[in-house]
Amino acid sequence: MGNRHKFFQRNTFDQAMAGYLFLLPALVALAVFLIGPIFYAFYISFFQFSFLDPGNAKFVGFSNYLHLFRDPEFLRALWNTSLYSICVVPIQTALALFLALIVNNIRGKTFFRVAYYLPTVTSTVAVSVIFIFIFEPAGILNQLLLHFGIHGPNYFNSPTFALPAIMAMAVWSSVGQFMIIYLAGLQDISEEIYEAAKLDGAKGWRLLWYITVPLLRRTTFLNIVMSMIGTFQVFDQVYVISGGTGGPLNATLSVVLDLFNKGFKTMQMGYASAMAFILFVIILLLTLIQNYFLGREE
Repeated sequence: MGNRHKFFQRNTFDQAMAGYLFLLPALVALAVFLIGPIFYAFYISFFQFSFLDPGNAKFVGFSNYLHLFRDPEFLRALWNTSLYSICVVPIQTALALFLALIVNNIRGKTFFRVAYYLPTVTSTVAVSVIFIFIFEPAGILNQLLLHFGIHGPNYFNSPTFALPAIMAMAVWSSVGQFMIIYLAGLQDISEEIYEAAKLDGAKGWRLLWYITVPLLRRTTFLNIVMSMIGTFQVFDQVYVISGGTGGPLNATLSVVLDLFNKGFKTMQMGYASAMAFILFVIILLLTLIQNYFLGREE
């Protein structure tokens, strides 16, 4: 009996070791390329640090973090990014739900799924170039406005219109992704629930407001969180549109673009790391707030 017990113990141990050995390459890669750099970035955020001269790194404590709230460029970037997120997330979410409700009830769902999803898988640089052609002074949009007697501005060179133009581009390019998630959520709602509601006299908008929207609550939470994280990390669109300057007059400067410029152009890597962790804390807090209101189970 004792030998049999030891045999099973040994067999369980061998199986566990085999499992850990299979996991080892992935764990090593995760530690070297993700977790390690995160801890290192947090470490150098307390230093005046440049990769061009790492030997002369100087410990500055919380100075990098405190200086962020006196840096007019960072505050402008934070304002631009917050405004961008506040405008893009609700519009994108509402439009994705609207499109999903339409596509869910028409024939040829597969075609519309592909059609709306194509901008999501298209390179951001290619999308940005397309929108530069649309919004240029002699572009398609201004030509269309001329038919109504309206002379459109030079959108990407205007401090007033540059950021809204980028918002329009962001909504167009990623609404398909969120529509697909909403479609999956809609198909999870049982027809029996709708039939029971119809027997109670509900129809039209009442079905949408009292059945569909509440049952899509977790899907909406997922979409809002993903959209919010994406908008707070906006970089490539503003980089291509502004040529990496965040212009005109810092109107399109985002937090990540400012971080990139500080870290890789002026080589203030410690300061850029502090910026990254402030951005992380902001996203974490906003996600927790959204989880409190939308992510809880009833």
